[in-house]
Amino acid sequence: MNRSRAVMTSARLSRRGFIVVGGGGLLLAGCGGGKGVGDSQSEGVGGFSGEDYAGPALTLAYWNGFTGGDGPTMQELVKNFMAEHDNISIKNNTIEWSDFYQRLPAAAQAGKGPDVGVMHLDQIATNAARSVLAPVDDLAEALGLSESDFAPAVWTPGIYQDQRYSIPLDVHTIAMYYNKEHFEKAGIKEAPTDAASLDEACKALQQAGYAKPFWMPNQWPAHLMFLSLLWQFGGEPYAEDGSAATYDSEAGVEALSWMREQVEKGYSPDNVDIDSQYVAFKNGENSITWDGIWQINDLKESGIDYGIASLPVIGDNAAAWANSHNFFMTEQAAGDEDRANAAKTFIGWMSEQSAAWSGAGMIPALNAAREEADFTDSVQYAIVDQVEALHFLPAVPGLGDVQAPTLEVAVNEAVLGQKSPDEALSQQASNATKMMQENLEKFGS
Repeated sequence: MNRSRAVMTSARLSRRGFIVVGGGGLLLAGCGGGKGVGDSQSEGVGGFSGEDYAGPALTLAYWNGFTGGDGPTMQELVKNFMAEHDNISIKNNTIEWSDFYQRLPAAAQAGKGPDVGVMHLDQIATNAARSVLAPVDDLAEALGLSESDFAPAVWTPGIYQDQRYSIPLDVHTIAMYYNKEHFEKAGIKEAPTDAASLDEACKALQQAGYAKPFWMPNQWPAHLMFLSLLWQFGGEPYAEDGSAATYDSEAGVEALSWMREQVEKGYSPDNVDIDSQYVAFKNGENSITWDGIWQINDLKESGIDYGIASLPVIGDNAAAWANSHNFFMTEQAAGDEDRANAAKTFIGWMSEQSAAWSGAGMIPALNAAREEADFTDSVQYAIVDQVEALHFLPAVPGLGDVQAPTLEVAVNEAVLGQKSPDEALSQQASNATKMMQENLEKFGS
């Protein structure tokens, strides 16, 4: 599964078709002047009983971005759902995440969008603020779901202005991959667990003939590494209320300095372009890489003998960036009671398939599902302990527009040695704060 199908918020389109999330005029056109998100009077919203939809046969439009190795797993789940629900057909529209986030707001406002879909957790607040999504509090209540049923920290970001807009399916994070053949040749018995053991491993790998064992990217997924390290050193990237960027802290400087040090120590080439570290790992050119667990299915195809482990604790505490695929219902579906109840039946059924979804390389969001064989027998089960240390971005509308041209730029400049970590973070945090203040006015505080 490539990075365009995995994650995140970014305001530009990469060469691999990553997410473009606009908070500006184009995507907001048609959204202004309407009812507020919390004021929905749609007939279908609220009162879901939890019973399977029993109304007339209908077809739900379902949008998702599972175009990679995760696609077949989702297609099989949809097929199984329809086999169990004769009165609900699913029209599955699989779209690259980049196109998904560009098209969704305008399509939904025009009544030509999905009834139900999947989006990343860090997009929920933005699309709730745009009146694209309908609340699903009644669905969560009918299913008996609460925060304690899920992996830590994944439940709360689905709430915007005191209403729930999504149901988590999974959590996905970054992990450490290592080449077992290289490690054996270097005499390394266990995966590194902290800064010291990682440094010792890199030195041993160099002595074994692997000159550049740990490539440090200056672009994707560099900012995911930075966020993980920032949290490890005790920092936070943004204020919870969306008022300011806070990554220009002592913790941020420590995190970014460590990333640059890997280049200065000679463990990494000077300029590792986007995804180059992962391609090199697949080809056996480097020994260690930090990347998303969405790469698991791709690595299965490569034939490389690799191991996977939780991120080493470089800072003071275990921490790792994470995101989550969440099911949502649109206001388009909420306007019709039958369609709304059918959509909620679909979401509820899919939520129960959290363990089966492990076949896509993901970690089930439901605690109980992480005890089922579908997950315990999976490759990613090796990092199950990292689930307790996952961190998510705050539920701040428009944050995707802010992060790419600011935080990601700071990480790029510092890893390349163009600016000191302190200077790069200070300048871009200031720029980000200005943008976030504008977003507060745009979306309402």
